Amino acid sequence: MKLTLRVWRQKNADADGAMSTYEVDDVSPDMSFLEMLDTLNEELILKGEDPVAFDHDCREGICGACSLVINGDAHGPERTTTCQLHMRSFQDGDTIDIEPWRAAAFPVIKDLVVDRSAFDRIIQAGGYITAPTGSAPEAHATPVPKPDADLAFEHAECIGCGACVAACPNGAAMLFTSAKINHLNVLPQGAPERETRVLDMVAQMDEEGFGGCTLAGECATACPKGIPLTSITGMNKEWLRATRKAGKR
Repeated sequence: MKLTLRVWRQKNADADGAMSTYEVDDVSPDMSFLEMLDTLNEELILKGEDPVAFDHDCREGICGACSLVINGDAHGPERTTTCQLHMRSFQDGDTIDIEPWRAAAFPVIKDLVVDRSAFDRIIQAGGYITAPTGSAPEAHATPVPKPDADLAFEHAECIGCGACVAACPNGAAMLFTSAKINHLNVLPQGAPERETRVLDMVAQMDEEGFGGCTLAGECATACPKGIPLTSITGMNKEWLRATRKAGKR
């Protein structure tokens, strides 16, 4: 396959960026998208040019570090992570636009790499449980109803890639935050921080500068792990419950 790539290039966080055009030949349909970018970078290095900076880690679809906007879609045309997207999803002769996440809370560091530490600070605000140190408890010591366990597992699948933010017309982080809150709030182990967790994490989300949610639904459509839009309504219920309880104290 021969492809034309239009790639966002930005020297650093303070520099202005622009799209640069490159031609790549002999792209195998069996290559992953990141392998195709590796091929481009090898050619750029041989020419003495600066390679395209992009983030990645596991390349197995479980860490979310590889996040890119491809032809206007978060992670590309398939519902998967960028590293699990293969070039067979494109046609010979295609022009592909490759950009970083676009959100005020995700500033560009260089080229396609953005700073997603805002997500880390939301987790630090309350995405944990109080547990004694020592050996792991016996597996059946705390019974969990199956519907609750299923709901917790569904939300625990969130890998924090940020596709929800990139796809949202408002740059909201509600789907990510709700997944992290609902994952723990439905479990008995998460009960001690149930109210403070949702209040603190939502407050931190707002402080980070993410946009407001208008339930456009683009976040759930783009999520590679299928976190449902109902996760947001679940978090809203938790927030109202916690707010009312705090007001009665």
